[in-house]
Amino acid sequence: MDENGQAIATASEGLHERKSTRKPPSYEDNGSNEVVGAQSTIIEDAKPMAPKKTIGKTPDGSIFIVPQTHDMVSQLLSPQQPKNILDLFVLGVMGLHILAFVAVSTSFRPPLFASVFLFWRGCYNIGIGYLLHYQSQDRRLVCWAKKSKIFQQPDNSMSTSRKLYAFLKREFETKVPYDYSFDDAPVEYNTWLLFRRLVDLILMCDFVSYCLFAMSCATRPKEEGLLIACARWATGIALVGFNLWVKLDAHRVVKDYAWYWGDFFFLVDQELTFDGVFEMAPHPMYSVGYAGYYGISLMAASYHVLVISIIAHATQFAFLLLVENPHIEKTYNPPPPRKQTADLPGDQEFNTFNLVSPNQAIQDDDIPPPLSTALKPSPVHNLVGLQNIDLFRVTDTSVILLQIYLLLFTVMTPSTPAVQVLFLTHAIIWRLWYSMGIGYILFRQSTLKKWTRHFLKYGENSEESWRQWKGLYHLSMTMCHASFVAACWKMYTAPSDWGYGLILLRHVIGSMLIALQIWTSISIYESLGEFGWFYGDFFFDQLPKLSYGGIYRYLNNPERVIGVAGVWGAYLVTGTLPIFTLALLSHMLTVASIQFVERPHMQKLYGRNLRRDSGLVKSLKRSLPQPLRSLPGSVDKVLGETAEFMEDFIENARPKFAAGVNFLVKDTSALFSQYPARISLTRLAPDLAGYNVKDYSLKVDGTRSSPRSLTARQQTKEGPTARFPASPANAIQTVILEYGAPIRVEWTATLSHSKRDWIGLYMVSDNLSRDATRIASAGRWTATNPGIYDSANADRGILVCDQRISAASRDDGEEKDYVRGEMEFTGEKLWWIQGVFEFRYHHDGKHNVMAISQPFEVKINKFDEDEAELDDNGMIRGAVEAALLPLVRNCLDRHPDIAPNTIDEAYGSLVAREGKYSRRIVYAVHQMFGIEFAPEVVQADGNVKNLAWRICNAKKVLAPFSMSHSRGSDTPITKD
Repeated sequence: MDENGQAIATASEGLHERKSTRKPPSYEDNGSNEVVGAQSTIIEDAKPMAPKKTIGKTPDGSIFIVPQTHDMVSQLLSPQQPKNILDLFVLGVMGLHILAFVAVSTSFRPPLFASVFLFWRGCYNIGIGYLLHYQSQDRRLVCWAKKSKIFQQPDNSMSTSRKLYAFLKREFETKVPYDYSFDDAPVEYNTWLLFRRLVDLILMCDFVSYCLFAMSCATRPKEEGLLIACARWATGIALVGFNLWVKLDAHRVVKDYAWYWGDFFFLVDQELTFDGVFEMAPHPMYSVGYAGYYGISLMAASYHVLVISIIAHATQFAFLLLVENPHIEKTYNPPPPRKQTADLPGDQEFNTFNLVSPNQAIQDDDIPPPLSTALKPSPVHNLVGLQNIDLFRVTDTSVILLQIYLLLFTVMTPSTPAVQVLFLTHAIIWRLWYSMGIGYILFRQSTLKKWTRHFLKYGENSEESWRQWKGLYHLSMTMCHASFVAACWKMYTAPSDWGYGLILLRHVIGSMLIALQIWTSISIYESLGEFGWFYGDFFFDQLPKLSYGGIYRYLNNPERVIGVAGVWGAYLVTGTLPIFTLALLSHMLTVASIQFVERPHMQKLYGRNLRRDSGLVKSLKRSLPQPLRSLPGSVDKVLGETAEFMEDFIENARPKFAAGVNFLVKDTSALFSQYPARISLTRLAPDLAGYNVKDYSLKVDGTRSSPRSLTARQQTKEGPTARFPASPANAIQTVILEYGAPIRVEWTATLSHSKRDWIGLYMVSDNLSRDATRIASAGRWTATNPGIYDSANADRGILVCDQRISAASRDDGEEKDYVRGEMEFTGEKLWWIQGVFEFRYHHDGKHNVMAISQPFEVKINKFDEDEAELDDNGMIRGAVEAALLPLVRNCLDRHPDIAPNTIDEAYGSLVAREGKYSRRIVYAVHQMFGIEFAPEVVQADGNVKNLAWRICNAKKVLAPFSMSHSRGSDTPITKD
């Protein structure tokens, strides 16, 4: 893999890590006059030497001074920091852990403190993760604080609330003595302070319980020598010390704001410079920040502690992937601006074939919107990943068949010495081909464009050569790794005694190295994409653009070391000399391929723009004493000198080939020594007495579908009596709405209705009961009154609430006033399939139904080619575009930033980032036109005009195989 990334340096790098940028993100302003500019704002006191103060901004646009706070260890353990009741409570709980350790018998300590630690670890990763997830999605913690009014001064009559208010005010103002007022601070900041205290309790107890568990399991291995014991303790202490440095350096960079996930509550306008540990490793608080756990495991000499450490580390990574990364992506990586029309594929010169024969006159409508150009390949139909497997593609079918063949051959053959030699030889051959054969092809492509010239010779283009190259490389890579795994399987013998010597430790470390290589490969692919993974810059002459993002922010060539960690892990697991030889060969060939193939090509493309030292090397150099910094050499320099030596060696060896290869052999011998819905069963509420369901009603309105949806029911395929419109005696009209269009709901209720009432959208077939709803709404619901639920999503769509209507305006004969409201269901609150649906009005936050709307159908009309209006060229493309534009706009939520207004306008950049939009369009196109595309095609086309051409072209190609009539001179017409 070449070392050019596809994105600029990544945004935040995990827990407590945020993107370094000169333009911090800002919330949308909601009419407030208090707006913070995009540039970093620092307020300074009038005094020249006064400390700088940080400005915070809430989602509603209000700004405030963020007071200075301290880390949890200092505020709990430092005698210089003021203490309050919550601090004493946390210290008391920690003391109870220590007291339990002293009081409990030695044999009972390990299971007790293992359970205690797993409990606190669950509170950390599951509990805090749950709170942060819903705070990020719905601002639920802040909504709860506003709803409970926990930070507002209560009335004199509310004694309990007054005591709680006074307690929180005293606690917070004691901990934050400067620039802070409990009454004046935004509710977001006070909620964050309260959340911090919960975090302090969980994290401190998590660490204390882990240390006590390690102490309870600590042993000294039998027959351990003094030298081994000293080495074990020295390594453990070094890892713990390194862990401590990582934590301190990370806190130096991110401060308390990011340490306690402050950006889940509010944003600050300040510049953050991510240096130190953040240049050494991705997600340092989650990766190298857990080195101390393994150091403690070494000092304890206990596999139980090691297993618990691995579990804790794994759950922390799960916390990162499920909670931190989605919030970081949403907050710090907004989608880029909408592309201009001139930037779309259809307006560029392209290099692809079309379906028009040479004898036909080429018109504008015959020219396809290209997916590939002379500068870049097609971005669709990727090859890497299980989600991209396509059994209709020869490469995928060949890879799967070869893997099945190799698996059966491995399992069904005995592990005799002869078979082991066969599998080892098989793995060596594939490794040689993968590194040397593929490397030779890349070298010739870099210097002479040999691969591309071959396909041009036969009248094909660069896109075809790219596809064939990807297939060859993918097949070679999978077979190289599969043959290596098969050889390891044949060489492996399961140990009879797992507790003997270092057998279990070797398996654990080996498995971790294998996992490290898998993670490295995934990170490389995420950074480079399909283009960089398959060495795209060897085949397409893009403008040189070098950026270091993702894993390349820390390492110039991650494949050189950690990219082959798995082969050494396999050696540790098998423990055999042949696998050691194979691992050494694999590592040497990988490094040689990077040095002799990739690096010269990168030098030719990017020249001096190539970075000399990676982020890790820079950090290490800064950490070394001054005399050591001047020591010459780095890995690149050593390999460069080795390359020069090899070139001189080969040059001097040329005359010896004439006399035979013996001299060369002699010299060489001297040289090389990847939420289901929850079913809710609820009983009827006891407070339904006194409520009459006749006082509740629901009325649905929305964009009606084409009249053809109704007339389609009255065709000749129906019986004679069903060919005429239904009698309007009941005055109820069938409601058929457009797919994806917003739906407006008008509700009425009694004056005394519960403020916790809510309305949900369901499929009619999902609920058999008309009195109670038996299935969860899956987020498709809206509250009747705002500010009642601890979720911002519940209030989205409310237009009118509790509007009192006089009895005089009623036409149903009732003589009492009532209230009405309106709400609109859009986006994720809709169903994105065709079907028959209904709205249900629920009472008091439960699932008891008070009213059900008239059922309505969401339908996508089939495109009728026979009724379509032809343009001047006799084509139906204009009719396809006219039918497609409103459908695409509905699929994109009619959002002004992403939904196009014309057929030439590009989709918003969010369409490429969130796959749900393209999947909606694919489903709608399939239902309307009967043509199924991949979501990547929709994203690559970029606008309605290109997508319409693709639909027309697909219909033209499929017309000879269709049993329906077709119009046009280029397709056959069925004769009667």
